[in-house]
Amino acid sequence: MFVLSNVLQGTATVLDTVLWLYMWVIIARALISWVNPDPWNPIVQFLERATEPVLTPIRRLVGWRMGMDLSPMIAILILVFLQYAVVQSLRDFAVRMH
Repeated sequence: MFVLSNVLQGTATVLDTVLWLYMWVIIARALISWVNPDPWNPIVQFLERATEPVLTPIRRLVGWRMGMDLSPMIAILILVFLQYAVVQSLRDFAVRMH
């Protein structure tokens, strides 16, 4: 049973890292939107391609409030929730299996 416990612990760690990195990609996208970025810049294109699948549905639901795009902040809150709910649940389950 300890092997499954270790697999779950490793899965939780990888998922936590992926969520953390994606949060920073969203933050970089939000920061870069404050300036007038070159749309042909490869970094700008990567940030746009990486975040649009998540931000677009949130924009459709929330829209623009107070003249601001709140979708990056909502996406970050969802990612933090996933880190606390899913990742921590996986870790707790792995500890109980050990």
